[in-house]
Amino acid sequence: MRPTKPRSWFTRLTKSSAHATGRPVTFLVAASSIVVWAATGPVFAFSDTWQLVVNTGTTLVTFLMVFLIQSTQNRDSEAMQVKLDEIIRAIGNAKNELLDLEELEEEDLEEIRAQYRELATKARRVRRK
Repeated sequence: MRPTKPRSWFTRLTKSSAHATGRPVTFLVAASSIVVWAATGPVFAFSDTWQLVVNTGTTLVTFLMVFLIQSTQNRDSEAMQVKLDEIIRAIGNAKNELLDLEELEEEDLEEIRAQYRELATKARRVRRK
């Protein structure tokens, strides 16, 4: 199965936005915008409208970026879980009960964590001997 081009416009938007906003040039554009805005302060007498421009702009960008970042993280997390599930399935003596572990309730997950903490403690004791 080879990677395919995302069909959803939202997926394409979030992937391209994440790629674009993670580049150094994007940071430079954002920083330059703030410098230009600050430099125009005296021209606009540091008015309320002048301040409102940057406040509104940064608020809107932040608001939208929250959703774009969350979408990207959700997709990446799901893909990683599928890959881990495949690794667990493919390893001969791996516990297949660990597949879809992320779907368990917190209490059930804590029980499994406790089992693995106990295994780690035993392994450290054996190593010290």
